[in-house]
Amino acid sequence: MRKSFHLSLPCLNLVETKSFYIDNIGASMGRFSQNWLDIDLFGHQITFTNAGSFHFSVPNYKFEGSILPSFHFGTILDIESFNEVYNRLRSKNFKITGKTTFLKGEPGEHISFFITDPNEYKVEFKSFKNPKHVFHT
Repeated sequence: MRKSFHLSLPCLNLVETKSFYIDNIGASMGRFSQNWLDIDLFGHQITFTNAGSFHFSVPNYKFEGSILPSFHFGTILDIESFNEVYNRLRSKNFKITGKTTFLKGEPGEHISFFITDPNEYKVEFKSFKNPKHVFHT
């Protein structure tokens, strides 16, 4: 079995969340009910539950001169898929951070961008120059 992650998050609006991930990111729909839905985000399962109003205190941190959200999740893609998602979101005029390269010239070099979903979650998309450096240097 392929290794995947599962993440369950509260959701403000299931319809808007479904549309954002399916229609804009290009993810696939999984199982669902009236109160929750599963999104297949590049082979990873995110369950959004209709939880109503919630709040996270989201402090930021600085990494190589960029201000990044401490609370975020995302996926690691090959460069072709990364560029496809980035270009799709830009063509739909979503507010996304520009592509930033981190650890340039070092093990772990990767390109990254963030977008905010309808629930105010920060979603990061990454592509590593050398896929073997995702966890190891």
